[in-house]
Amino acid sequence: MTDKLDLDHLRQWIGKTTEASDVVTKYLVMGLRATLFQEIGEPKAGDAAPWTTHWCLAQPVFPMSQLGPDGHPTRGGFLPPVPLPRRMWAGGELEFFDSLRIGDDAKRTSRIADVTVKSGSTGTLCFVSVNHEVTTSRGLAVRERQDIVYREMTSTPAAAAPAKAPPPPPAAQHRESHVSDPVLLFRYSALTFNGHRIHYDRDYVTKVEGYPGLIFHGPLQASFIVEFAAKLHGGKPPKKLTYRGVQPLFEGSEFSINANDKDGGMELWTANAEGQPTMKGTATW
Repeated sequence: MTDKLDLDHLRQWIGKTTEASDVVTKYLVMGLRATLFQEIGEPKAGDAAPWTTHWCLAQPVFPMSQLGPDGHPTRGGFLPPVPLPRRMWAGGELEFFDSLRIGDDAKRTSRIADVTVKSGSTGTLCFVSVNHEVTTSRGLAVRERQDIVYREMTSTPAAAAPAKAPPPPPAAQHRESHVSDPVLLFRYSALTFNGHRIHYDRDYVTKVEGYPGLIFHGPLQASFIVEFAAKLHGGKPPKKLTYRGVQPLFEGSEFSINANDKDGGMELWTANAEGQPTMKGTATW
């Protein structure tokens, strides 16, 4: 049974900070390029890494005995101990100042920015916002707000079909398509040391959490959006990208990364095989 959610207690975590550091290696860059369908090449010291390489760096490492049933570490520590069993990446904001480069010693400073509770169609939702700054010897590289959502485990399937037909898929000026197969999801879980079972354990995700299949990582979708935006601007990433998850994207089908030019910036989104958006973002340069 889920413990009672005490918002006043959880908000005591606001302002808590932690730091971690890691080195950007050649093989990390090669692995991430391969996972993002980029040319792998023969990267060398000083070469730029993909723009969202920071999500692969200095991930927390816990012993197996400290993992919960979903593969995440048991609650508490830096993140507040939210007593809701489902945890997912809801969205966030990214600001890019400099690329990470092979050989960089990157430092991430993190701070709990806010804890809020809302009521949604699936019950209680608790949002935890975390601010990160990633720096190298050259200075600030990435500033980020990460929004994590926790929600109840309900008897209703987590991805039940909507009661009404979805709207027509949005038209895109720019589009790129790939297939979200289990190997892609495994590779990204490995690169980010992410033990969340919804991305690789089909029995768990279908029988326990009630989804129809393995779930595409939120940050992986955001990574595709960032790299697509940069490619459309001659390799220059957005100064700022704000994004949010709209609905889950599942393995086993085609997905697309899409963009429309708008007011000096871009509207970007990932979409499932039916063309329905799964993550939306707004970028400015």
